[in-house]
Amino acid sequence: MAYYKPITCKSAMNRINSRYLPFHWDLNIYRGCAHRCRYCYALYTHDYMEDNRFFDTIYIKQNVADRLAAELAKPQWKREVVNIGGITDSYQPIEADMQLMPEILKLLIQHKTPCIISTKSDLILRDFDLLEQLSRITYVNVAATITTTDEQLRKKLEPGGVSSVRRFAMLKAFAPTKVHTGLHTMPIIPLLSDSDENLESLFAGGADAKVDYVLPGLLNLKGKTRDHFLEFFHTEFPEKMDAFLTFYGRGGLDKAYKKSFYQKLSKINAKYDLTMGHRLPQNLLQPVDDGQQLSLF
Repeated sequence: MAYYKPITCKSAMNRINSRYLPFHWDLNIYRGCAHRCRYCYALYTHDYMEDNRFFDTIYIKQNVADRLAAELAKPQWKREVVNIGGITDSYQPIEADMQLMPEILKLLIQHKTPCIISTKSDLILRDFDLLEQLSRITYVNVAATITTTDEQLRKKLEPGGVSSVRRFAMLKAFAPTKVHTGLHTMPIIPLLSDSDENLESLFAGGADAKVDYVLPGLLNLKGKTRDHFLEFFHTEFPEKMDAFLTFYGRGGLDKAYKKSFYQKLSKINAKYDLTMGHRLPQNLLQPVDDGQQLSLF
């Protein structure tokens, strides 16, 4: 069971200078996440906290709405896109009690600020009216990360998340609104979720939910994530371990495998004709340091 601890933050939004992202502001209302995803890339972020138990010690930024209000009220705020929950899921279970997101969304409405939200929970439907209201003012993107439609595998990979069926239903609920929706099929894991059957079911679910785009991605093993995931994989799928390491033996994923995978994905998507990749409206693109603009991530 997770331990929850309130903290105060100096700022709500963090500036991100990246040529590979179409947004330059990230907002996380929690540190740590109870979804316990085996492939979580954000484990390193607890290195700066009192302990490194990312899944077990969840820090609640109790003053985050106050800080955001001050930041959005600054004359120099340009109503840039804010990515909400880039490190930890804003709709993890504790949010049902804390209810920080409604206050965040009300501030975005007040200041006409566009946002991107990605989640593994359908708790976001609690804030449906606020998101729908914001979408009538400015750009809103709601994405669900869904890696597999095999519920038994999903429970092993994401023990704290809600079922994939519920995530698809959440996306479908936003279809009649102006909220843009995305299906993030990431990470796809070799030997576990990369079968034609699983990929086709993911794209079929996205088509049924009328998502605006699909953003695929393969498992990336770096830093703490590598040891954490390999320990899980060895425990749960020992018979596949040797074969799996042929793909990730030297750290990065085998290039031949990646090429073959994306070729297969293109053939599957040909049946559904879903937009691959997320593109912001042109008027929301922000210049990066070298003067270029990015629109795909």
